[in-house]
Amino acid sequence: MEALQPLRSDPSHAAVLLDIDGTLAPIVRHAADAHVPEATRTLLIEIAKRYALVGCISGRRAATARQIVAIGSIAYVGNHGGELLRAGATQPELDPELAAWAERVRAFAARAYTPELQRLRVRGEDKQAIAAFHWRGAPDEVAAAAAVAELAAAAEAEGFAVHWGRKVLEIRPPVPLDKGLGVSALLDGQSAPDATQRFHAALYVGDDTTDIDAFRALRALVQEGALDCAVCVAVSSEEAPAGLVEQADLQIDGPGGVRGLLEALL
Repeated sequence: MEALQPLRSDPSHAAVLLDIDGTLAPIVRHAADAHVPEATRTLLIEIAKRYALVGCISGRRAATARQIVAIGSIAYVGNHGGELLRAGATQPELDPELAAWAERVRAFAARAYTPELQRLRVRGEDKQAIAAFHWRGAPDEVAAAAAVAELAAAAEAEGFAVHWGRKVLEIRPPVPLDKGLGVSALLDGQSAPDATQRFHAALYVGDDTTDIDAFRALRALVQEGALDCAVCVAVSSEEAPAGLVEQADLQIDGPGGVRGLLEALL
């Protein structure tokens, strides 16, 4: 409660930013089955009524993120900062440099998704400018991970960037792309709704390596004087990456802990 006080004391100048998978939504065997529990969603709706900005920051496409959370009155940053879907908007704003690589990424993914990967039950995911390969729940996860590692080496040899997540590999364009850039763009593009036009405090909650970039972005905004306070929260799990907790101000336990945090904000 003490850490959240800067947000609770002035919600009209505060931003609440959350990852989705592993944070709002429990991790599931198949990514397409992810959903936000109704109890969490209800809390998020109430927070959106009280706080100046509520946004979900996801590695998924922004439109997919909105479908999972099922709240149209908040903002979504998708593809690790490559897309911005503002509250109430129907189409996301795309990073032009990222969009220019979309066809090349898709072409590589189509070539790389070999019969062997399919036999190992590695699942491909088309995220437009990013291609993801998941092996969670594969019959032999060790063999699947080894096959995906070979795919990653081939992608790097062709000039793509690769990023490893929780039992997922992403093939990305070799352009600056991370959740920190998305968070900064979201906060810069939306002002607090009064004459001061400035957010005083921001909270970010996440569970994976990509969320550390968002932590760093908020702290950089504090150093620059654009924010007075940033609160960075790690969602712990058996698969939490090294460094996540060390970079956080608070640690909570799984999506259930996130619900407790949302209750505390209210």
